[in-house]
Amino acid sequence: MERQQLPNSTLILIFGILSIIGCCCYGILGIIFGIIALVMAKRATEIYNAQPELYTGYQNVKTGKILAIIGLVLSAISLISTIVMFIMYGGVEGIYEMQNEILREIEQNQ
Repeated sequence: MERQQLPNSTLILIFGILSIIGCCCYGILGIIFGIIALVMAKRATEIYNAQPELYTGYQNVKTGKILAIIGLVLSAISLISTIVMFIMYGGVEGIYEMQNEILREIEQNQ
């Protein structure tokens, strides 16, 4: 019997990569893509473990799962740091004021 590609193995890898890239968007997109990749990887692993001789592409699933975990951790750190900055600096206006103050200091030192 011919071996076939494991369902969604490439998509899991892509979502794992997107979860790492998504951590730059305040962590929200990274968390979404990471969770989707992990759920899909769990299902693909169950399918593969039932009959491993029928499928190829399990390496993509494993790699995507690892990338999704890394992306989730980075996104969680990014989201937590964003929340802490909002609390410490009093919202968006406080953050803008902090950035303007840093820019003024840089301009004065040049």
